[in-house]
Amino acid sequence: MSNGILIVNKPEGISSQGVVNRIKKILNVKKCGHAGTLDPLATGVLPILIGSYTKLSKYLIEHDKIYRAVIKLGEKSSTGDREGEIIETKSIPKNINKENIINTLNSFLGVQTQIPPIYSSIKIKGKKLYEYARKGEKVDIPKREIRIYNINLVKFDKKNNTIEFEVSCSKGTYIRTLCEDIAEKLGTVGFMLELNRTKVNMFSIDESYKLEEIETGNYRIIEMENIFKDLQKIYLSNRKLELFLNGVNLSFELPDGLYNIYYEKNYIGLGIVKNQLLKRDVII
Repeated sequence: MSNGILIVNKPEGISSQGVVNRIKKILNVKKCGHAGTLDPLATGVLPILIGSYTKLSKYLIEHDKIYRAVIKLGEKSSTGDREGEIIETKSIPKNINKENIINTLNSFLGVQTQIPPIYSSIKIKGKKLYEYARKGEKVDIPKREIRIYNINLVKFDKKNNTIEFEVSCSKGTYIRTLCEDIAEKLGTVGFMLELNRTKVNMFSIDESYKLEEIETGNYRIIEMENIFKDLQKIYLSNRKLELFLNGVNLSFELPDGLYNIYYEKNYIGLGIVKNQLLKRDVII
């Protein structure tokens, strides 16, 4: 097996690149990558791209995601999560209840701007933000536009001062920042205690595999044809297939876009039509 997508249920305490390295060893493959980074603290859906499928990353990282997160109220962390130092404590309003938590969560629906956390891998002037943070250097972090499609309260634990919620959001949304903003709107401070990603685009936690399962051979590889099954198809003749695979652009009177390419009943991969010219993109 040299090409495909494997949906891993990432455990806590390992980086996304660490998961990639484990998969390389387990499956004995050289070329491997991931689509959509998860911090070591976070768990859940991590699509692993194997072989030529690493080229599909550009189509998979731009998609919306669903998370389950837990906020710890009353304390602020240097990193926005439980791995940082507590840098502030603040009392929690006694009147916090499910109703005003739900109202607060709903206030985040729609398009808004968000300032990413200083402990993140976003680059400013050629350096990652966490590099500035580790040296104690200040840097202006530009706001970014995000979208919250849906956000729901799962559980409010008043005894332990925690809020569990589920959120469906756009690419680029930082849940650590969202947790801090929710706590602030509730009149206190807070940090992200737990994070579980349950869905990335079409890939769900229900179809993911733990590393232990993959080690025992209990997993299923997803083929490119199934991922892009809703795309229109282009069938090539023997001569056109030869030209296509050699990088020659072919004339097709079709709308601009991404297409599935076939030779007879054989799936070849993806092609892009632009200005009525078809060029190869990702070939299996």
